[in-house]
Amino acid sequence: MLSERSAPVIRATLPAVGAAIGEITQLFYAKLFDDRPELLRDLFNRGNQANGEQKRALAGSIAAFAGMLLEHPDARPDAMLARIANKHASLGVTSDQYKLVHHHLFAAIGEILGDAVTQDVADAWDEVYWLMANALIAAETRLYQEAGTAEGEIWRQMRIVERREESADAVSFTLRHTDGLPAGPFCPGQYVSVRAELPDGARQIRQYSLSGTPGAEEWRITVKRVRGGDRPQGEVSSWLHEHARAGDVLAVSAPFGDLVLPDGDGPLLLASAGIGTTPMLPMLHRLAAENSDRRVTVVHADRTPADHAHRDELRRLVRALPNATLRLWYEEPGDNAPEASRGQVDVTALDLPEGLTAYLCGPLPFMRAARGDLLRRGVPAQDIHYEVFGPDLWLGQD
Repeated sequence: MLSERSAPVIRATLPAVGAAIGEITQLFYAKLFDDRPELLRDLFNRGNQANGEQKRALAGSIAAFAGMLLEHPDARPDAMLARIANKHASLGVTSDQYKLVHHHLFAAIGEILGDAVTQDVADAWDEVYWLMANALIAAETRLYQEAGTAEGEIWRQMRIVERREESADAVSFTLRHTDGLPAGPFCPGQYVSVRAELPDGARQIRQYSLSGTPGAEEWRITVKRVRGGDRPQGEVSSWLHEHARAGDVLAVSAPFGDLVLPDGDGPLLLASAGIGTTPMLPMLHRLAAENSDRRVTVVHADRTPADHAHRDELRRLVRALPNATLRLWYEEPGDNAPEASRGQVDVTALDLPEGLTAYLCGPLPFMRAARGDLLRRGVPAQDIHYEVFGPDLWLGQD
């Protein structure tokens, strides 16, 4: 909760800070990486820095948090904080790094806004920063404790025991601890980080959903190759596709992520597009293992049937559930998917029951459209959950 002294200052300055936040974050990252170049080499996603997505995500989170403090002073934006905290924990972020971020962020604010940053303004935004930072530090501490690891010590050595081509651009890797012990439990929907040492010596980190069966002795991740074009080519996905083979050892984190299958017997909508199918698969595996009779509507969209990774597995899992239905949309269905619809997902065409909990994963345009349709159908915003692959450019919309 903002103090009575700071709230009116934040309200008065939020428009100006919001208008300049892009410049502020750009200068912040320049200062941070000039001071600590190893953070760009070994922690931050260089592709997301190059295309500006990480800068926009940071700007969005700060502005959204400040706005929520003003609009809902008695409530904390737990959904937003949980997503950020899980991503931070999956990277091994430590509490001392928040002091480093504070130093360079406020230096950037002062440089961009100049004389507008009076002592009262600096104090008020300092309060906003530490409210957010301390909430994240507390959440990340809990996540590390739940993972049974010390702060930041998330890495384990895991051997690839199987590599499988799932589509032209997606490959799955089955992983097991190098000491032969079972991989360990995870919640359906969680992800792990993979740290790859690239030819230039950088150790870049990326997150991949666990796409296999919860409770199995091995983990499975499915990696879609991010090709170039209008955005940087994926460094880690390309490296894994080109070099990772059965027998190789990868540095893999403990599981994290807040998009997890809920307990209960209420109806579910699992809607995905492209590689967004991966967190849905373990949810369906868990439901099938429990012989669940929950009403489950599974929706998937892809470019073609051949591009749909784990297509046969998805159909098999849906068939195993007595009250599950599958709806497929392909931009180009061809002759191999007579049951599929052509084009984009149409949520308005679905028969959705009352009390639905929806889970969305896929490209942002797909999730925005699906979420908007669900809201218009009367599904409460708090019952619509999503996972963003990459920096969360959708913060503040829960």
